[in-house]
Amino acid sequence: MESLNNRQIIIDDTTLRDGEQTAGVVFTLTEKKRIARMLDEIGVGELECGIPAMGREEQRSIKALVDMGLKARLITWNRAVKSDIQASIDSGVPAVDISLSVSDIHIRHKLRKDRSWVKEQLKTALGFAKEHGLYVSVGGEDSSRADLDFLIELMEAARAMGADRFRYCDTLGLLEPFSMYENVKYLIDRVDLPIEVHTHNDLGMATANSIAGLKAGATFVNTTVNGLGERAGNAALEEVVMALKHACRVDPAIDTRRFVELSRYVGQASCRPVPEWKAVVGEKVFSHESGLHADGVIKNPGNYEGFDPAEVGLSRHLVLGKHSGRHALIHRLKQLGIVANRLEVEDLLDRVRSISQRNKRPLADPELLSLCRSLPRVA
Repeated sequence: MESLNNRQIIIDDTTLRDGEQTAGVVFTLTEKKRIARMLDEIGVGELECGIPAMGREEQRSIKALVDMGLKARLITWNRAVKSDIQASIDSGVPAVDISLSVSDIHIRHKLRKDRSWVKEQLKTALGFAKEHGLYVSVGGEDSSRADLDFLIELMEAARAMGADRFRYCDTLGLLEPFSMYENVKYLIDRVDLPIEVHTHNDLGMATANSIAGLKAGATFVNTTVNGLGERAGNAALEEVVMALKHACRVDPAIDTRRFVELSRYVGQASCRPVPEWKAVVGEKVFSHESGLHADGVIKNPGNYEGFDPAEVGLSRHLVLGKHSGRHALIHRLKQLGIVANRLEVEDLLDRVRSISQRNKRPLADPELLSLCRSLPRVA
């Protein structure tokens, strides 16, 4: 298996393109600029920032992002046609993704063409883009359902014409990590062209597939904040980065401390609030209730937390409810400045569990304080 150590990994975040293609999501220019600025400030290397062929307003929006002078490279999505690429040139971006349908099902039933037509379309579009000095990613739409040897033909032709990389797309999110690894490794072993992996979450495996593609040797990975994207979304930026850091022991040089800030803002701008239990950035992913877990976290957070919540901008919460134990209750009482002996704690714990069971939720501090009226307070 390809080692990730000492190998550059570049995140190409597509929140402003594929993320905005989420059904019903629209970002204002102000929101786009703030999202782009935050992504740039935390260290994301490339931003896929829109589709210029959509029209003048989209082109003006992309030009405004170009004028911000970000460190990140800006890249746009285009069909493999000259008019789309020209619209990108007019928007001022230095890089383009030119997308081609590469699976036989798409070629036959969407394009109603054949493989020879696709190869000619690639040559025409790529030639035009390179004539204008653009950095080019050749996007293979529906790569995961394409014939691998046909992809090799396309990649070899693209490399010969100066393409900078190939985007392997699991467009329908149908792969699992083992197949993703094998497919990407097969391509990398046969063509000397960097690969980018673009995954969707239809089966809940977008992040795992992204990591598998990187393990196989891919250099670039597409993400979106909060996993926004069409249908079930794309690989979430925060999940991919933290998986690289803590599952793969590779630091992608991203300032993760701002993940919650970025996540909340994109959630607000997209009108897609972040679920409390969302992996990595959910408000309650560091909440502990069960007696065993709460006791372990009190003794040493590393017992039941894979990383410090502050690493992503969160904090820890000990919840008092049906499954709570004595240690969590005593800990919270101390925080509230309340002294209780063993018998009082046992009685309180019974009442806490009973109230939580009846109300189907944990107790808030005012409710706990109400139960403790007769107990002494620390001055």
